[in-house]
Amino acid sequence: MNRKVAVAMSGGVDSSLTAALLLEQGFDVCGVTMLLDDDKNFLDAQKVCKHLGISHHVVDLREDFRKSVVNYFVAEYLRGHTPNPCVRCNREIKFDKLFDFAIKLGANFLSTGHYARIIFEDGRFKLKRAVDARKDQSYVLYSLTPAKLAKIILPLGEFDKATTRQLAAEKNLPVAEKPDSQEICFVPDDDYKNFIAERAPEAQALQTGNIVDLDGKILGTHHGVANYTIGQRKGMGIAAPQPLYVTRLDVAKRQVIVGTSDKLFTATLTAGDVHWIYKPTLPQSLHAKIRYGSRVAKCTVVEDGNFLHVTFDDPQRAVTPGQSIVFYDGDEVLGGAIILE
Repeated sequence: MNRKVAVAMSGGVDSSLTAALLLEQGFDVCGVTMLLDDDKNFLDAQKVCKHLGISHHVVDLREDFRKSVVNYFVAEYLRGHTPNPCVRCNREIKFDKLFDFAIKLGANFLSTGHYARIIFEDGRFKLKRAVDARKDQSYVLYSLTPAKLAKIILPLGEFDKATTRQLAAEKNLPVAEKPDSQEICFVPDDDYKNFIAERAPEAQALQTGNIVDLDGKILGTHHGVANYTIGQRKGMGIAAPQPLYVTRLDVAKRQVIVGTSDKLFTATLTAGDVHWIYKPTLPQSLHAKIRYGSRVAKCTVVEDGNFLHVTFDDPQRAVTPGQSIVFYDGDEVLGGAIILE
């Protein structure tokens, strides 16, 4: 059996420990780092590889990343949507471009520091949630295919973050104390508003408009629909007898529509860009998450051509176009789609 594995190394503690653990398990390990922008994190990955005595390779994916992830990220906000760039990056970059690069290096497997599990049972490979629900990252991996699951290794799915840091320290990894990366790796200081404004200053979604209530009454003004997201309360600068939240965004009318908290709940949504790892017979009752940090909720899924209509048993708060809805059967990830409305 070919035991060569390429580890996607970002220079952080998770991917560094991943490489160390696989080396201990007898794999022939090499490190591969994606160059996505002009940061120097690849130097930390290089240090770890030298510490472990393994080779290190850098693949320049800056142009691919710009086209597939950054441009998508900006375009979605300009549509009044709230994207999840990690989902897009995993599908278009990490488990596509980087995966192909690893195979060309002669590796039989690609490994990452994601907190999720891949289990072979019932005659097929299954993607499952991590043991530590607080750190589980299976949500952002729903676009994987069965063929790729057979060639991906996720060693951290059984750990929590405290254990990861403890093991990294015990192995004297140079990045053991390095802080976790920021939420959106390519947006400086997580200031996505300025990031978008620099790239599309004249866009309709960045023009001043009205904040209105559900009856169309003007309550104030805003400085661009793209600066808001469903469920947002802070930063609107309007006075009202009770708290108001963003319930909808209308780019064409340059309106931010607000309402009371109860108006944020809905039991239905429509999703597109559907991807199944293992497609169940539909319609069917499943469980789903409407964003990375939400809880799994019971729902009924009906297929309508290239779209899915989802009805939840209990209404969900702040269903947001642009986010992914991910479907589960117990701990297994079945697939997901992008919320449209």
